[in-house]
Amino acid sequence: MRLAIPLPGNEGFADALAASGDVELGGLEARRFPDGESYIRLDCDVEGRDVDFVCTLADPDPGFLRLIFAADAARDLGARSVNLIAPYLAYMRQDKRFRPGGAVSSFSFARLLSSSFDHLVTVDPHLHRHKSLDALYTLSSMTLHAAPLLAEWVGREIPAPLLIGPDAESEQWVSESARAINAPYAVLSKTRLGDRRVEITVPELSAWAGRQPVLIDDIASSGRTLIEAARQLCAAGFAPPVCAVVHALFAGDAYATLGEVSADIISTDSVPHPTNRVTLAPLIARALADLGAAR
Repeated sequence: MRLAIPLPGNEGFADALAASGDVELGGLEARRFPDGESYIRLDCDVEGRDVDFVCTLADPDPGFLRLIFAADAARDLGARSVNLIAPYLAYMRQDKRFRPGGAVSSFSFARLLSSSFDHLVTVDPHLHRHKSLDALYTLSSMTLHAAPLLAEWVGREIPAPLLIGPDAESEQWVSESARAINAPYAVLSKTRLGDRRVEITVPELSAWAGRQPVLIDDIASSGRTLIEAARQLCAAGFAPPVCAVVHALFAGDAYATLGEVSADIISTDSVPHPTNRVTLAPLIARALADLGAAR
């Protein structure tokens, strides 16, 4: 039986993971010394075990050292393998040097994780210029996909949906989801004008008039793409869309602003958020079972 140890803030996901598969929960004590340094103690026996640290990596900087210290402690204490279950994987954006002197943080982050873990299991990493995590990571990685789960929710909850991708990057999500529930889909066109400014163009969609638009995307960070897409769909005569995203980051006022122009917002629980309505635990539990069978 695998041993799952949640980092602080990840206890709920670890509980769901244990309830979904052949997984035992372990404990971890984490606190800070008065000078701000981290103290980590594994409150379970890891010797000879396959140890899976559960830690979504949204807002990664404050807790990253705790994660690395925990992984090193497990290895020092005789774990058979030390693995990372990261439903959301950070530092995928800065994957090239956009300006002279800039840090290519995607590669730096990948080197740090690869040096501490044997296996990585994650869901829909936001890949841009690389086809897979193998281009960045030297550890063994397993990429899972949430589109079928989002499609299942839409097919169950939304009558007569029209699935819509807000930009070309989202076409893979929306097309896969549409096929799964035999629904029509369309993809909008986006021009990025800055970190928080986008321009969205809506194609001719009159053939689908009367259907409920459902915007599907992998990540909502600043939320500006989804917000502008929702506004343009309403301007084109459609009802306010339902928004379905894999990773609900929603920085700043993104969640509140998107709520003003959408009928509903749902997400997976890769990042804890009030919109979480689709659980990833069974998907990850199956992947862990496959990982154990492959040993």
